[in-house]
Amino acid sequence: MEKTPRVIVEPPDSRGLRAVSVGGTRVGSAWSPSGLRKVLRELGCPDSIDLEDRRVIVWREAGSGIWPDRAWRRRTATALMMAGLILSMVLLTVVGTPDAMGALTFAQRMTGFLFILSGAVQGLAALAALDYEGKRQFKYSGAVVLVGALIALITESIFLFTWLQEREPTFYFPAYLLLFAWSLWALWRLLQGHVWRAIPHPKRFATGVALSGLLASTNFAYSAVYQPTSAPFYVTLTAKFGTPHTDPTRPFIHVPLTFRVENTGKVPAYILIDKYLVYGRSAEYSKDDEGLRDWKKALENGFDAELHVTESDRKTISAGQFTGPGYWLHPGEGHVMEKVVQIPRSVEYDLLEATLAVVAMRMDRGKIDLRQLQQAHPSWRKKEGRFYCAKCGYTIIHEGKIRHNNNILNVTRKPRYVIVLWYGTREEFGYAYAISSFKFNPRDFDLKELIRETKTEQDRYGVESRSTSIRVSVAALMASL
Repeated sequence: MEKTPRVIVEPPDSRGLRAVSVGGTRVGSAWSPSGLRKVLRELGCPDSIDLEDRRVIVWREAGSGIWPDRAWRRRTATALMMAGLILSMVLLTVVGTPDAMGALTFAQRMTGFLFILSGAVQGLAALAALDYEGKRQFKYSGAVVLVGALIALITESIFLFTWLQEREPTFYFPAYLLLFAWSLWALWRLLQGHVWRAIPHPKRFATGVALSGLLASTNFAYSAVYQPTSAPFYVTLTAKFGTPHTDPTRPFIHVPLTFRVENTGKVPAYILIDKYLVYGRSAEYSKDDEGLRDWKKALENGFDAELHVTESDRKTISAGQFTGPGYWLHPGEGHVMEKVVQIPRSVEYDLLEATLAVVAMRMDRGKIDLRQLQQAHPSWRKKEGRFYCAKCGYTIIHEGKIRHNNNILNVTRKPRYVIVLWYGTREEFGYAYAISSFKFNPRDFDLKELIRETKTEQDRYGVESRSTSIRVSVAALMASL
């Protein structure tokens, strides 16, 4: 017994843990008598040692029967603390990875990497929670857990603030709502445990955390709002008729026509719609200068009101797509299409008119699933499933899912889709598009809500329309033959 070290068991702390020391040096801690025996075994004491032997063990302020630890409560708190940190780590990694790996702008990539780094800190905090909720052998484990809880509070606040702007049900909403409530509980528990006392410079620590949160919020606002708005976005269109040629074997005149679409801005662009139309116009001339009398009728039909023209008729000669939905243009890049319009030699047209119209979307605002968008779905075919629409006439439907380039918006809103409709008759061809949370389904959608969402989303994704037209005199063409 002389060789057995004299052991001092300190009174239980606020959690019920009792420190064990020998010669003024802490050698361990215990939640229960069995835990104390484990510490004694490590000191070389036999398993049969009598815990009531005052020559070996000194009990400070509380005897051998005082063990206030509630193991189930402590383990439940540890599990909740670790579960919240791990769930926050997974959510931040899921949110940050797409932006870090695929965003088009530097600020958006930095936002993504910031979220991934925050997720890594959450993983370390989850490991530190084991020590902090346990025997606290690592001095700064509480500070690490506190950082994790503060990161969760800041990021979940950003998610909730963004979600409140639209208040749409999403798959992620229960996760960040639950984590927001968890972060408040975790901070309350950490402050109740006076975790600040273990931090060497608490004021500097608080300032650093506050600045980190401000940096994250500012970077999110800059990458989501300011930068995509400040960069100029221009798509320039040109159309030009060339020198006509006669067909030596057929009664046709071949009129060359060149269309060009060029990105003259500083951001890449998706082309959602690109339509060209070539019209032939014939007119009835008035010797009495009565053309302006029917100006209302002319304007209603989309024609010009002219003094010496009483009636005019416009027929579609050629129509089609430039390349179709889903191609893109980088800054400085352009596409050219060479067309040949055929008109009969005995043509009665006075003018030829060519029109090119384009609807473009900024690529720094969103990413479209081009494989989906480029696939055409004829509405008159039943095998097209939900795209079949008997009342839609002859319509070609394109649909593609849009992912916003700031993934925070993707996890706080419902998915968005772009729908492009091409429709036509023998005399006229037209198009329409929509960007909304609705998938195409003619049997189940709210037209007013679709229009309302499209107005909002076309501003959010930077959708703009461009068109150009050119007219040429048929008489001038004939004279050049």
